[in-house]
Amino acid sequence: MTFAYFDTSALVKRYVSEPGSSRVTALLRRHDFLSSAITPVEVMSALCRRRQNGDLSDDKFTAALHRVRNDRIRWELVEVGAMVLSRAEEVVQGSLRLRSLDAIHIASLMAFQGTSGIHIPFVTGDGRQRDAAEQMKLDVVWVG
Repeated sequence: MTFAYFDTSALVKRYVSEPGSSRVTALLRRHDFLSSAITPVEVMSALCRRRQNGDLSDDKFTAALHRVRNDRIRWELVEVGAMVLSRAEEVVQGSLRLRSLDAIHIASLMAFQGTSGIHIPFVTGDGRQRDAAEQMKLDVVWVG
């Protein structure tokens, strides 16, 4: 299998049923998982927020956490070091308004591709991030 980079908006669809969930599941079957080191914190935040808002029952929250823990042993994560942060600064200076963590995801893939020479798809369910990734000439797979 080959890697694909999954941002948090896409990965959450593996644990919470929503539009795009079946597409993410299919992509995870075909690709090894790569993401940023910030992803585990973002996933936990998204799941906790949904439980607190009442969108996720306690039972479904517990089941999702169990699945995350089982999956994490197979995750490859890009460390957020000086190279990634420098690239993220470049990304946020683009013409699109972008949140800092979204820029870190884009920069993480750019850093991975730059050091490995391997070009892989960027999987996202976030529209602004999709547009910024396309602007940075990444191969975007939309699951929103």
